[in-house]
Amino acid sequence: MFMFFATTAVGETIVAARTLRSHTIIGPKDVLLKDVVIDGAFEQVENVIGQEARVTLYAGRPIRFGDIGPAAIIERNQIVMLVYQRGSLRIAADARALGRGGVGDLIRVMNLTSRTTISGIIGADGVITVGQ
Repeated sequence: MFMFFATTAVGETIVAARTLRSHTIIGPKDVLLKDVVIDGAFEQVENVIGQEARVTLYAGRPIRFGDIGPAAIIERNQIVMLVYQRGSLRIAADARALGRGGVGDLIRVMNLTSRTTISGIIGADGVITVGQ
């Protein structure tokens, strides 16, 4: 006679230690490990620390992949540099951010001279790059 035993995967999920408002930068004291695996939720603390909450994170609930992201370096209505570069041609203009975002995010901006709305990628230096 054969006996089979069901085994479960052992793992941990990151949960919020307290309720965190949107736009809060997550620190080590803001998270806990819970002995359960939840699909779509973070399992390693180092992937969460230093990130910014994109939505309100409630105490005891898992932190899911879409709930956090890089900390915003551009705020809504901030004046930013807009750059179009192709080969040796480089055009720069001042623009107003129509949203907020972090490095690598796609953001809409309005060219202050032409009043044209365009989308671009936020660089590490805060410059919005378009046309690539």
